[in-house]
Amino acid sequence: MAGGGWALRRAGPADAAALARLLRAVRDECLPYLPRLHTPADDLWFLENRVLADCTVWLAESDRLLGFCAFREGWVDHLYVDPRRHREGLGSALLAQAMAAHPRLQLWVFQRNTAAIAFYRARFFRELRLTDGSGNEEREPDALYEWKRRPSPASLPLGTLSHEAAGEG
Repeated sequence: MAGGGWALRRAGPADAAALARLLRAVRDECLPYLPRLHTPADDLWFLENRVLADCTVWLAESDRLLGFCAFREGWVDHLYVDPRRHREGLGSALLAQAMAAHPRLQLWVFQRNTAAIAFYRARFFRELRLTDGSGNEEREPDALYEWKRRPSPASLPLGTLSHEAAGEG
């Protein structure tokens, strides 16, 4: 068990209903400004047929689902944590699964989701671009963020320590 009596594991098809319920609950509580475009049945279909089919999904659980992160090559598609369990390390542990699996990740975040933006910035994601929201179904202004794994100085050939590798770039 990780801190707080929870554990991480890979999600499977049997987890789809719990993932869909958590997705809706987090969006309702943390993103109330978003229009409700889909039914719970739509959410379940999306989790079963898109997210679980196209992404690696890790979840955090105790006696119930607490959060999940869905990612694929180069992208974090979803990171949701039960709001009652924010600031307990769940999001960091879930995001760490994606960061360990891929040397570069991008993600979209709504500009009004300032808590998520602060979370990603604290984990060295940097803003690439802001949009007016015309490219997402919610029509909500969003931002594209990116994280890149930096090479450790020990992995570089002798005498090639660059300013970027030293964290100055």
